[in-house]
Amino acid sequence: MPEKKRRIALLPPELRNQIAAGEVVERPASALKELVENSLDAGAVNIDVTLENGGQSLICVQDDGCGIAAEDLELAVTRHATSKIESIHDLARIISYGFRGEALPSIASVSRFSIASAVRPAGGQSAGFCLELEHGRIAARRPVALRGGTVVEVRDLFANVPARLKFLKNPSTEFRRAQEWLSRLALARLKAGFTLNSGGREVLRFLPDQSLRERLALLWPALVVDELRPVNMERHGIRVHGFAAAPQVSQPRGDRILLYVNGRPVTDKGLLAAVREAYKGRLTSRDYPQAVLFVDLDPADVDVNVHPAKSEVRFRDSSAVFSAALGALRNALDAGFSMSDAPAAGDNSAHSSPNFWGNIDNPRLLPRREHAGHAETVVPYQPGRTACSTLSETPATYGETTAESRDADENAASGSDPAGRHVSPPEDGRTPRPLHEPPLPGRFAYLGQVAETYLVLRDHSGALVLVDQHAAHERVLFEAAQKNASSGKSCPLALPLELRLHPSEKERFYELDKNLRSLGFELACADASLLVLATPPLLSRAHAGQFLREALAGRKDDLAEMLVSMSCKGAVKAGQRLTDDEAAGLLTQWFAATERDYCPHGRPCVLRWDAAALEKLFKRRQ
Repeated sequence: MPEKKRRIALLPPELRNQIAAGEVVERPASALKELVENSLDAGAVNIDVTLENGGQSLICVQDDGCGIAAEDLELAVTRHATSKIESIHDLARIISYGFRGEALPSIASVSRFSIASAVRPAGGQSAGFCLELEHGRIAARRPVALRGGTVVEVRDLFANVPARLKFLKNPSTEFRRAQEWLSRLALARLKAGFTLNSGGREVLRFLPDQSLRERLALLWPALVVDELRPVNMERHGIRVHGFAAAPQVSQPRGDRILLYVNGRPVTDKGLLAAVREAYKGRLTSRDYPQAVLFVDLDPADVDVNVHPAKSEVRFRDSSAVFSAALGALRNALDAGFSMSDAPAAGDNSAHSSPNFWGNIDNPRLLPRREHAGHAETVVPYQPGRTACSTLSETPATYGETTAESRDADENAASGSDPAGRHVSPPEDGRTPRPLHEPPLPGRFAYLGQVAETYLVLRDHSGALVLVDQHAAHERVLFEAAQKNASSGKSCPLALPLELRLHPSEKERFYELDKNLRSLGFELACADASLLVLATPPLLSRAHAGQFLREALAGRKDDLAEMLVSMSCKGAVKAGQRLTDDEAAGLLTQWFAATERDYCPHGRPCVLRWDAAALEKLFKRRQ
C-alpha cells in the first residue's frame, strides 16, 4: 500500500535552528570560532577564552567590546538578526567576520546557553543584562553587574543531539582544534590580545600589539620561525604579505599553510596551489612548506557568502589572485635562499661522522678484527659499550673465525674460489668476502660498495644484486624497534640530556608522553626544560635529541610514525663508507628481516639483475 503523501509544512523554529547548527556548529572549535569572531567584530581589544572538557562541557568567551543593549539581547539570539549589514549592497562588500545572524541562535539551540552584555556609556557606569536559554528556548532574563562588553557561556554542547555528540573526538583532540582556530584568528588581528585557559591553567596568551613573527614564535618551533622570510608584494591591486619558511624546514603535513583573505582565515584550493607551485623543485612531493599568507583586495572582488561556516571564498578574478600569490612567494624564496645555503652536489659532509657506529650511547654492531702476525683474532668492541645493542644481536656464528671462513680467505688470497676457478683480486687489495649462513638459499658474495651508498653482491646464480645500505639498515632497525616498543627497554644515559622547551613543545609533550615512554624514553619535564634520562636502544644520544625535537615540533603523531622516524635517525646514511665487516654484518641482519624488500617508508631496499636482464641493458638481446 503506498505511503500516505505528506503535506508541505513549515518546520518548527527549534528544528530549523538545529539544522542551521549542523551547518555552522560542527564541533566545539567551530562554536568558539563564531563567538570570537563576534567579539572581534564588536571591536574587542582583550578576549579571554575558557574551555573545559575540550569545549564540550564549557566554552566561555569574555570580551571588552562595544556590548549589546538590553533591548537588543533577544534579537541577538534570533535567526537572521544582525547589526553588520543592512541592505543587499552591504552584502557585496563584507568587511566583518559575521553577517548572517545565525551563529548565536544555532549554538543556543544545541546547548545550555547564556549571554550577558553591557554597553559602556560615556560616564563609565553601565548596567548589564543577561539572557539564559535551554536548547533554544529562553529560560531566564535578569540584570547583571558588568563593567562593559559581553560574556557568552556555552555548556553541554550537543547534549540534546546525541547523534552529533557521538561524532566528537576525545577532549584533547577537540581542545587542540579549538586552540588552532583561536591561534589562526590571533594571527589575523594583531591589535587584540587573546588568552586561552583550560583545566585551571593558562595555555596560551597573545599580548595586544604583538608582531606577526612574535605570535608565530608562540605557536611554531624556533627551528621554523628562525627560517621565516618576509613576503610582501602588490600586483593589480592585490597585496600579498606574510611569511614563508625555508624549504629545508618542511614537514610531511600541510597544517602550517595558513591562508587569509581580507583577514579572514580560509581554505582555498587556488591559493594552496600557488603555495605548492612556488616551492616546486625545492621540496619533494611528500613534503609541505610552512607559510602564513595574507591576501588583501577590494571586498567587492571577493564573495565570502559561499559557505555556511564562511571558510571558503570565491574570487572575481581567481587567476589574478593566483598570479599575485605565486609571484610574491617566488620573490621571497629567491631573495631569501641562495644556492650557497645548500650543500654542493656530492657533498656528504652532512652525513659524515667520525665513527660510523656512534659514540658512548651507540656502540658498533660487530666485533672488530685484529691481525697478530698471520693469525686473525676476534676482539669484542668494548670501549663505552652499554648494556643495550645498537641493532638486534648479530648471529653468534658471524664474527667467529671458522674453518669455512679461513678456507674462503685462503682461497681468495691464492686467487681462486672454492670451486677452483681463478679470481682476480680488486685493485684496492680487498677480496670479495662470502656471507656465511645467510637465511636465504644459496651463497652470496659481497663485492664492495658503490658511491658509498650501495652494497654490491653476487648471488648463487651469478646475478648482480644492489642493496641500499640506508634502506636496509632502516628495515633492520624498524623491526628491532617494533620488538623493543612491546618490551619498553631503554638505555640509561650516563649524563641526562637537557632540552629547553618552547611553550608549544611543552603542550605537545603532554600529548606524546605515553608514546615516547613506550618507545623506551625516560623523561622528566621541568618548568621550561625536558630531561632525557634514558633513550631507546636504537638511538644515540645526539639522535635522541634530534628525534625528540622533531616529535615535539609536530612532525610525528602516532607510534607507527615515531618507529619509522627513529629507524631512519639511527640508520647508516647514504654517503658513509663501510668496512667489509660492517657491510657484511649489516647484510646478515638484513637477510634475517621478515620484510626485507622495502624500507619502512616504502622504498625498495634491493635491486637484482640476472644475466638476461643485464643482456637487455647492454642491448645484447631485445
